[in-house]
Amino acid sequence: MYHTTKALVLRSSQYKESSRILTVLTADSGKLTVAARGAMRKNSRVMAAVQPLAFSEMTLFGARDRWTLTEAHIIEQFDELPRELSRLALGIYFAELLEAVSDEDSQNPEMLPLGLNALYALSAGERPAELIKPAFETRLMCLAGYFPSLSELKISGVGFSDEVDSDTFSALSYIVSCPAKKLYSFDLRSPGALVRVSEDYILSQLDRRFGALDYYNSVKGI
Repeated sequence: MYHTTKALVLRSSQYKESSRILTVLTADSGKLTVAARGAMRKNSRVMAAVQPLAFSEMTLFGARDRWTLTEAHIIEQFDELPRELSRLALGIYFAELLEAVSDEDSQNPEMLPLGLNALYALSAGERPAELIKPAFETRLMCLAGYFPSLSELKISGVGFSDEVDSDTFSALSYIVSCPAKKLYSFDLRSPGALVRVSEDYILSQLDRRFGALDYYNSVKGI
């Protein structure tokens, strides 16, 4: 069975000498594992499409957990991200987060647009990364079913509770309830507390570390 879909490459791992195993996120089929045979051969027409953070229209052959890439056309590569190491690391962290909370062959149509909009915002450089990061983290946790409880200047979740100042509380309240297209349309004079509490909430609820996050923080001197 052939299936054509738009997909964001979350991870690309080497398989044999010239092939790749891709983890991709789609709007219509959730997370998929895809074999890209010969993708790294010289003059391969799909080489660009198998790179991490590439967003492409892909034609796949197979069914359920066995998919093979037969054709791909790049839609967006977010070319500006590699020009700034910290933003590239943050983009890879976003991909790691999306992979961690998405399910194989299970639709959550809002996740892909959320990830793409975050990468577009990072690539454009028009909004501070210190606002994009916590907004993406918190909204993603809501979509993944880890909706935080916000009450009395406090953010809480399973095994987690943290008091925040009024400005941070207002920002969190906006992030969890605003229209998706307005997610990054807020300002915060001192985003440090929002960055900290959003990251702590992610790590506590998922109970794991993320290599790209640790690298991003080291680049930023955090």
